[in-house]
Amino acid sequence: MHINILMFNQDDPKKCTAAKLVRFGLAKKISTIRSRTILLHPFSSNTLLNKEKSKVNSITGIDCSWNKAEKMFQKKYSGIPRKLPPLLAGNPVNYSKINKLTTVEALASAAFILGNEELCSSLLAKFNWGHTFLELNENLLKDYQNAESEDDVNSIIIEYGYKKE
Repeated sequence: MHINILMFNQDDPKKCTAAKLVRFGLAKKISTIRSRTILLHPFSSNTLLNKEKSKVNSITGIDCSWNKAEKMFQKKYSGIPRKLPPLLAGNPVNYSKINKLTTVEALASAAFILGNEELCSSLLAKFNWGHTFLELNENLLKDYQNAESEDDVNSIIIEYGYKKE
């Protein structure tokens, strides 16, 4: 599974998790999104499910500022847009906030849900708080990985006490 990032360079480059992934060769910076990729899209109507892994060969994240995300995601992109189910941020800036994930947290979550736990760990290992993200979400991620439908995801959300968005 390949990791791609469409970067808009809107945040502090020293704190940018996407830039760090590219620097370490864990992700490829792209300028065009391919069709056989899961496009992580927080405003998609469909949630990422494990069964979709056979349709794709990559995961693509869009790296932009949370303050500009709504505008950035109004654009039309190729790929298969999928939102992540609710997860808690492990990064120091948005610690334990629901769905305020960094690019690496989003990409790692998608890898985990698609069954590639090793890739998830490799991505998070470059960040001293990466283990915190996994500790906060490990049970949730395993449950999401086993979900076979949107209804299953909604049941998990209710079970964990998160509001359905």
